[in-house]
Amino acid sequence: MTISQPSPSATLPAQLPQTGRTRHSRLREQGGLERAELEAILDAGFVCHLGVVVDGHPMVVPTVYGRDDTHLYLHGSVASRSMAADPDAEICVTVTHVDGLILARSVFEHGVNYRSAMIYGVPHKVTDPERKLRGLRLLTEHATPGQWDYARRPSRKELAATTLLALSLEEASVKTSVGPPDDGEGPDAALGVWAGNLPLTASWGTPVPDPALAPDIGVPPHIAERGGTRQG
Repeated sequence: MTISQPSPSATLPAQLPQTGRTRHSRLREQGGLERAELEAILDAGFVCHLGVVVDGHPMVVPTVYGRDDTHLYLHGSVASRSMAADPDAEICVTVTHVDGLILARSVFEHGVNYRSAMIYGVPHKVTDPERKLRGLRLLTEHATPGQWDYARRPSRKELAATTLLALSLEEASVKTSVGPPDDGEGPDAALGVWAGNLPLTASWGTPVPDPALAPDIGVPPHIAERGGTRQG
């Protein structure tokens, strides 16, 4: 199988394609069909779970990611087993944000408010030096905007020790759950039990300097300004 390198000029349709793997068979009302919904979920986080099969056994690995309009980029050591899987094998990448708990009147009706995405496809290793640097920049800037131009960039030796995978965003599935419990008009409403949502939010704290840092080196603005802001 020949996998082409990602093209920065490529475009994907605004609607997510419905395939046997991405078509929602249950809770269809929670499914999203707009590519913009997928992009919003990806942009709200920076950690994904990479599902691969290694030596005949499933492996799910948490890792950071970045993206452009057409591809998701994942990186790791060249010695990583998850990065050295069968080059023609399909993988699945998931991203999930938990927005709160749905606390109903009965345990059976409890649930979670969430945003999630699943991306399927055959990734390929980015070997072109310029595209590899571009992918690593996207990944770095996705997690910490401004850091690529602030910190030292990868050396040739470091690039050689790094594997960068590109996974097309063409085939993906999106689901979200929002709102209160749905048993307010059922028989359990007479129980007199509190029901509602318990929201969950995450925010960045105050930057903590490395103990080995010289005292005259202050926190750069692109990091300092994130303190106290919401993540996700």
